[in-house]
Amino acid sequence: MTRCAVLGDPVEHSLSPVLHRAAYDELGLADWSYDAVRVPGGTLAGFLDGLDDSWRGLSLTMPLKRELLALADERGWECHPRVRAAGGANTLVHESTGWRADNTDLPGAATALQERYAGPADRVLVVGGGATAASVGLALCDLGASRVQLLVRSAERAQETLTTIRGHDSAPEVLAVESAEEVTAADVLVSTVPAEAQDPGLLARTGAALLFEALYDPWPTPLAAAAERAGTTVVSGLDLLVHQAVLQVEQMTGHAVPVGVLRAAGERALAARRGA
Repeated sequence: MTRCAVLGDPVEHSLSPVLHRAAYDELGLADWSYDAVRVPGGTLAGFLDGLDDSWRGLSLTMPLKRELLALADERGWECHPRVRAAGGANTLVHESTGWRADNTDLPGAATALQERYAGPADRVLVVGGGATAASVGLALCDLGASRVQLLVRSAERAQETLTTIRGHDSAPEVLAVESAEEVTAADVLVSTVPAEAQDPGLLARTGAALLFEALYDPWPTPLAAAAERAGTTVVSGLDLLVHQAVLQVEQMTGHAVPVGVLRAAGERALAARRGA
């Protein structure tokens, strides 16, 4: 048996097992398994030290993405350049030479955006200042964003994300604001905060043509509902999840799988959760 898993805390509601298992079924990998394993922050090194050679790949979610980068540096593991660009990793693959780290959130976010939106992305407002905000902000810079605002509770606490986005090769203008009244017009609005912390009025205030909503459950979020009423294009957290998972599956198994297979599996699982 070849083993893979998603690690994080909390992790019990992750859709990753549904998506990766659907990929294995599509690829005929009957001897592969994928589970969700709770690994609290600060315990990643000990968990990895306890794994045997049956383990092939790991997906990492909060709060482990930045912890993994520090561990990879400490142990001299191979890292894709975008790991350092994003300031964190969400993927570990076990090779014959040891672990290799990557961040599939960056290319996954860019592909998810391009799938649904072909309009301007020069001005961006990102709500939140964590690892997802950094990855999506960088992905938008890859797609041409030159000005990125972060709406955060504390600019000081968001410094790592601000620094990460400022480090993009295109040298974007990046600034933090701590009040919704300070935000300016944006082509793209990105939300990485819980539904209960959202201000749906931001959509009208910015005039954004695209909402990138990093959540997928509960759905619709207040911002997503506002976008749907306004006829605004929406990229969902499920879109991001399936696109980055397709890249993880290919790295872990060596085989490509259609994004539609994973999206359909995710939609079925979410419908079941909602009793639809």
